Amino acid sequence: MGRVWVVETPQQDDFTELCQVWEGSVRATHDFLPDRYIQELRELVAHAYLKAVKLICCKDPLTGRIVGFCGIHADKVEMLFIDPEYRGRGVGKTLLRHAIDNLHAVQLDVNAQNPQAIGFYFKQGFEVIGRSETDGMGEPYPLLHLRYKRTTPAQGKCSRA
Repeated sequence: MGRVWVVETPQQDDFTELCQVWEGSVRATHDFLPDRYIQELRELVAHAYLKAVKLICCKDPLTGRIVGFCGIHADKVEMLFIDPEYRGRGVGKTLLRHAIDNLHAVQLDVNAQNPQAIGFYFKQGFEVIGRSETDGMGEPYPLLHLRYKRTTPAQGKCSRA
C-alpha cells in the first residue's frame, strides 16, 4: 500500500524550497524548454507566480522537505510540480484530488510537449477542451486546456460478472 500524503499550506519562508521543487520538476519533464527560458520563468515563479495563487504542498514526513506543490487560482490549477525523486509515489494525485475536491479547481493548462503530464491528467479524469499555440508568455510552447470530467458513481465502478 502506498504512503498517505498530508496536504499542508506552505508559508512564504518556504518559497525558496518551492522554487527548488519547481526547477527540479521542470528540468525533469520539460526538456523542450531552453535553459534561458527556465531561468526567466524561475524568477517569475519566485517573485510573482507563487504570490498569485493559493498554495498547497506535501512534505516528506521523515525529512520535512517539500516534495510537491500545487497552486490554484479561482477554479484553475495554475501549477502542479513534484520533486523528481518523488514522482510516481502519489504526491501529484494527492495534491490534484485536494485541489479538485476541496478547492473546486476543475481546469488547468498543460504543455502539449509534456506527454508524461498529459497522461497523468488524463488518468486523473481530465479531458482536452482547447489548445493554444503559445504559452502564457506568448512563447511557441503550445498548451492544452483541460477540464475535469465529473463522473457519476456508476461510471467509477467496475461491474462483476
